Amino acid sequence: MSPTRDHRAARAIAAGALSAAVLSSGTAGAVAATGTPTPKPSMTRTGMPSMKPSRMPTAMGSITVSANHKAVKVGNTVVFTGRVKGVKAGSTLVLQHMRNGKWTTLKTTAAVNKNGTYTIKRTFTNKGTEKVRVATKSGTFHSSPLTVNVS
Repeated sequence: MSPTRDHRAARAIAAGALSAAVLSSGTAGAVAATGTPTPKPSMTRTGMPSMKPSRMPTAMGSITVSANHKAVKVGNTVVFTGRVKGVKAGSTLVLQHMRNGKWTTLKTTAAVNKNGTYTIKRTFTNKGTEKVRVATKSGTFHSSPLTVNVS
C-alpha cells in the first residue's frame, strides 16, 4: 500500500470509532431522558477485594553463638554458647551444619535456660571446615553461621 492509502485507511477507522462513541453516548442520554431511573452507587463492599493484613511474627527473636575453639583436632569437643531473645526457656535448640548448600540438623541439642542462655557441646569426628549455626527446633530463628576448622 502507498502512504496515501495508509493515511486514508487510518482516517476511516478513526472516523468510524468516533462515530460509534458519539452514537453510544447519545443513546445513553436518550435512556436518561425517558425517565428510567439511573442506578445509584451503593455503600456495600460487594466485589471489593479483601485486604487481609499479611501475617507478621508476633515477636521477633534472635540467637547468638560463639565457640570456645575455632580450630580443633579430630575427636576434640567444641563448646558453643550463646543467648536467645524471643525464645521461651526450656525450648530446644539444635546445632546445624552446612552440607551441599543446605542446613542439616545434627543430633546435638540443648535447652534454653531461664536466663536465656544455652550451651551445646559437639565432638567433631571428620577433618575439614565445618560451617555451623544454632537454630530453634522449629527453624523459626537461627544464629549467624560460625566456622570451625577440624584437623
